[in-house]
Amino acid sequence: MNSVPVTTYGEADRPFLPSLWRGFRGTCPACGKGKLFSRGLTIAPQCPVCGEELHHHRADDLPAYLNILVTGHIAVGTVMPIVGLGLMSVWPLTFLAIAITVTASILFMRPLKGMVVGAQWALRMHGFGGHED
Repeated sequence: MNSVPVTTYGEADRPFLPSLWRGFRGTCPACGKGKLFSRGLTIAPQCPVCGEELHHHRADDLPAYLNILVTGHIAVGTVMPIVGLGLMSVWPLTFLAIAITVTASILFMRPLKGMVVGAQWALRMHGFGGHED
């Protein structure tokens, strides 16, 4: 009896949540040890540790959309109580909101892109399963 869950293609299932976490940390979704990014937001063509090919990911615009969603909630969640309580005037609040938005968007872009690539790997999307989509 086979104890490993099998996909419709006869391959072992890949763990989804650990793959997301590995991508969030910027490590290979397969082994969790190699670096996912070669530089900046560029995904490495393959994992330097396990050799998993990563070049066929298709993160496209999803990380940017997720970044807008997360950053928007952080910025609005910070600014609204300040506005409601009248703690700051308009111009300092504007500069605070800009600083929060720019900082959060820069900090979250890479982890979110890593999560998208990890999800694609776990779900065998865009060539990660060795078959046509």
